[in-house]
Formats: sequence, structure tokens, C-alpha cells
Amino acid sequence: MPELPEVEALAGFLAGRLAGRTVERVFPAAVSVLKTYDPPLSAFEGHVVAGVHRHGKFLDLAAHDGPHLVFHLARAGWLRWSDSLPAVPPRPGKGPLALRLRLAEGDGFDLTEAGTQKRLAVHCVRDPADVPGIASLGPDPLAPGFTLAAFTGLLRGERRQVKGVLRDQGVIAGIGNAYSDEILHAARMSPFKLAASLTDEEAAGLYEALRTTLLEAVERSRGRAAADLKDEKRSGMRVHGRTGQPCPVCGDTVREVSFADSSLQYCPTCQTGGKPLADRRLSRLLK
Repeated sequence: MPELPEVEALAGFLAGRLAGRTVERVFPAAVSVLKTYDPPLSAFEGHVVAGVHRHGKFLDLAAHDGPHLVFHLARAGWLRWSDSLPAVPPRPGKGPLALRLRLAEGDGFDLTEAGTQKRLAVHCVRDPADVPGIASLGPDPLAPGFTLAAFTGLLRGERRQVKGVLRDQGVIAGIGNAYSDEILHAARMSPFKLAASLTDEEAAGLYEALRTTLLEAVERSRGRAAADLKDEKRSGMRVHGRTGQPCPVCGDTVREVSFADSSLQYCPTCQTGGKPLADRRLSRLLK
């Protein structure tokens, strides 16, 4: 799933190619992709793109004096840029194509989604805040106002495991499964530690790890083409997606805890005092 660093890079990639240009057509190719009907998707056509913005993991294409085209790539979605797109509408229900946006000059992009679970979402709205997922977002961790004091205030009273708190878009916007693993590894913290139990020192360490991990990932992704961002994300991971491989910090074997529809990775030496976590939904440290 694209997370804050990749979505930030996609926003920059698209801004350089869309700003000041006219949208000719927007073709939905999957019934499930469009989540709004007023204004219609055709209302975005003929408008000049004013800019591209990120809201958490949402991308927002803003038209001059017009609507916003907002999309969320979900777990298996991606954006593919093409310098030449067909002028005829794509055939619905064929392959991974979910939506096509064609500019007046013939170039543009496709939104695609792999797999059978169709979660990619596109909204045509008058204001980004009309998208429920954006309206409910917590603060952006890269915003100037996201201070240590603001972060510790979010943790106060949270009786959930810190891994779940970091991933909750209503608490902090933009962090998903992969970067929460990386942040917790950098902070040398168990993913199952209760957020409310963190000491001031631990909260400060987690805040520093969060900011550093995201800023470094954003910098690595900056200026890259959309086609290169997935590989860049994978190459920058130290524990996520590296089950069975040596931890680059201590050399211990990276382990995994699997859930019904996801998994997390961690280093026992760096994060749990050398003790492996039980691989079951209600995981606890093995005695």
C-alpha cells in the first residue's frame, strides 16, 4: 500500500505533469471505483488543473474554479503515467484498469488495482473535506504543528498497542503497516507496547523515530517517477517485508507476526529484549 512518503512523491510527480494543463476526459473503467455522483465525474473534464495535494494517503487533483478529483490507492492500487493514451473509452471490467485520465495533448495516467478485493476509491467533490476519509484524518506528521507535545497528547489515554495507534488514520494521517514497522524498529520499541504506558523518554524517542523515518523516506522518493516508487520503498525497509533476513542493525533474524489480512515484522534483539512475539492475533510475549 502506498503510504505518506510514496503519496507525497506521487503528488510531486503529478504536479509537474498536470499543473496548468487541461483535462480532456476521465474514464471510469471499474464499477466499484467511483464513490460519489454529485458532481458527476464529467464535471472535472475541460478544467485546468491548478495543483496536486496530499491529505494523508489521499491524492487531491484541484481544478481552477472547479471540483476536486480525489483518490485513494488502497492496498493494491497504483498510478501509471503514459505519454500517449487512447482517445476511445477503455472497456469496463477488463484487467486491472480502474480509471483513466486523459489530458488534451493525449498523455495522462491510469489508476490500476490488482487482485479481487476492489478498494481503490475515487471521489469527485467540491471540497476535499467532503470525502469522509479526509474529514476524519488526524494531524499530518510532517506538518509544522506536529510537535512532540502534540504527539504525546495523542498518546495520552490510548490503551491500544502502539502499532495500532500509529496506523490509525484518525490519530495520525499517512502511516500504514510498513512505516509503522520501520518507525518502531528505529525507536527500539515492541509493536505491542501500550501507547498510554510510554514514559516521557520513550514518547520522545518514538516521536524522533517517526519524524526521521518519514522524512528520510520522503527524501529518498522525491523526484522519482511513479514507476520507480515501489522498488524505492522496498529498498529502504530495514524490517518490514524482510522476514527471515538479518536485521541490518544487530544481525538478529527479523521475525513476523501474522494476522487475518496483514502481518508485521520486527527484530527481537532491537525491540523486544530478545523475546519472540507469539504469532497469533492476541499476541503476547512468550514466557
